[in-house]
Amino acid sequence: MEENKLKLTSSEIGTLWGEYVNGTLVDVVNRYMVTIIDDETIKNIFEDAINTFEKQKNQVVTFLEKEGFPIPIGFTESDLYEGKQRLFTDIFCLNYLHIMTLHGLLGHSTALGVSVRKDLRDFYDSCDTDAKIMYHRTIELLLEKGNFQRDPLFYPAKNPEYVTSQDFTDGYFGKGRKLASTEIISISLNLKKSIMAKTLSIAFSQVAQSKDVRKFLTDSEKTADAQIKTFSKIMQGDNLPVPKSWETEVTTSTDSPFSDKLMLYHIGFLYQASQNYHGAGLASAMRTDLVTTYEATILKNLMVTKKWFDLMVKNKWLEQPPLAPNRSELAKEV
Repeated sequence: MEENKLKLTSSEIGTLWGEYVNGTLVDVVNRYMVTIIDDETIKNIFEDAINTFEKQKNQVVTFLEKEGFPIPIGFTESDLYEGKQRLFTDIFCLNYLHIMTLHGLLGHSTALGVSVRKDLRDFYDSCDTDAKIMYHRTIELLLEKGNFQRDPLFYPAKNPEYVTSQDFTDGYFGKGRKLASTEIISISLNLKKSIMAKTLSIAFSQVAQSKDVRKFLTDSEKTADAQIKTFSKIMQGDNLPVPKSWETEVTTSTDSPFSDKLMLYHIGFLYQASQNYHGAGLASAMRTDLVTTYEATILKNLMVTKKWFDLMVKNKWLEQPPLAPNRSELAKEV
């Protein structure tokens, strides 16, 4: 069938909607950061990121308009307050771009997995390619500047081995084993993302105008800090290093460069996205202490996102995605 005769499915519309809203969020932050960065090599990569998203945003708009769907509001120049004091260091900005690129890679892969129409598959293929290029560039630049945090190193065993004892799953009573490399994948990644969430919560809480938003951000910082300590303790229990914190990469500025709506949404987005990574960690965990830690973390994040949802709705900041038709209401109109 010709692609222009295929209507976009609900899943395809949903991915485009999310691509626009979340993309415009990060784009506004990138546009602020490019104005404060002094290092020309870092500034150049941000300029490329901004230009890349502008191209992608225009394509998303075209897809939605052709299907007759309204363009989401997302985030705009009205959410960016220019001429404000520097809130982040150059290195934090680069780390931010790297972490958000990781989120983009996951989002594009998920979107591609639910896309059927060829032009949409081609679009997400190109988005994935752009994200991979940015991923490599951010890593290379972080390595060049001596700021990329590599995961712990292991020493090779002489031969492959099978699990021979039920103690393999024990993480509480001292009979178990050390962390497996497959478990450290998620622990290390979740630590880095929690560190990012904590740092942004600290920065945003310094500049938020609303008392309710400021309190939420302060609480989310404490939640992220508790999770960092929990996973760090597990790593340190096996004499493994943990990623360094980024709190000192936030200045003492109390002059907000962003709207409260943007800052609140951003933290909620990070907590929602983290559930995917914590779920993956739970699925790969084979030690009982890891399983219970992930379960508790997921439950706590659900409580945070519930408070976030209530606060977003209270302020009328939470944009509604396209909904399935309400057949009962339609029937009443006849």
